Amino acid sequence: MCLLETRPSVLALFGLRFAAGAVLGASVLGPGEGTCLQVAGTALVWVTAIFAVYLYNGVADVREDQVNGSARPIARGALAPGAALAVTCLAVLGAVVGAMHLPVPVSWMVLVLLALGYLYSGPPFRLKRRSVGTAVIGILACLLTYAAGFLVQAADDWVVQVELLVVFTLAVSLWTGLVGSLTKDLSDIKGDAAAGRMTLGVTRGEGAVRLLAAVAALGTACAFALAVVILRLPLMAAAVMMVIGAGVVTVVTLGPLSRGNRTRRRRPYRAYMMTQYVVHLILVGTMVISPVA
Repeated sequence: MCLLETRPSVLALFGLRFAAGAVLGASVLGPGEGTCLQVAGTALVWVTAIFAVYLYNGVADVREDQVNGSARPIARGALAPGAALAVTCLAVLGAVVGAMHLPVPVSWMVLVLLALGYLYSGPPFRLKRRSVGTAVIGILACLLTYAAGFLVQAADDWVVQVELLVVFTLAVSLWTGLVGSLTKDLSDIKGDAAAGRMTLGVTRGEGAVRLLAAVAALGTACAFALAVVILRLPLMAAAVMMVIGAGVVTVVTLGPLSRGNRTRRRRPYRAYMMTQYVVHLILVGTMVISPVA
């Protein structure tokens, strides 16, 4: 039940983000100090921290999730919040203990990730109450994930060109922080209002969120593609898929197919998530098959 509460699709996506950082680190820096076992162990610690963050978020969001009609275990009464909180504490302990055995930069990043998770959901901060807070935390969590994967592969000499890493991670982090947070708001407006959140959906209305989500999707994807072309980076396949995904997000978000019940309102978010998966799988696949010298 705790695993379902944290949404396995989200955990898998963060695993893909870590893998993307790792393969970019190997491609940009060349063979580094990170063995396959070390990379896998670091990824496990990182995903454990993500698990703790999302499970705690489920405990903190029980009221609005119930108003929104969420099918997640806590909201539907299949998982007691107290039990989920106990598992959260165990996961935090496991992530901290695991972090103690990682290289210093990455070990501190695990702690920062856990702190961001508390700032997002926990009192008195609850940055999730506003769309800006959601976007900032989302972007930082993504950047930290790519950086952790990258650093576990890093060699001692850093005299390298890092455009590949910077362009990809910035593009997909903005995609998450902007497009992801806005499309998710579309299905949660009622619950957010009931919980006293001040998201854009609550303060500006559904129409404004739909328009901003479409603009953010197209703007991020086009900027990514333009950077790939100008800098001549081997990321064209990923850029093309993001542009296609942005088109799908725009059509679904602005069209009538996402209006109505909560299931239909989640279609823009699902289009955003599917684009994330495809872009990362293409990146990891192409770098493994044909690494950049």
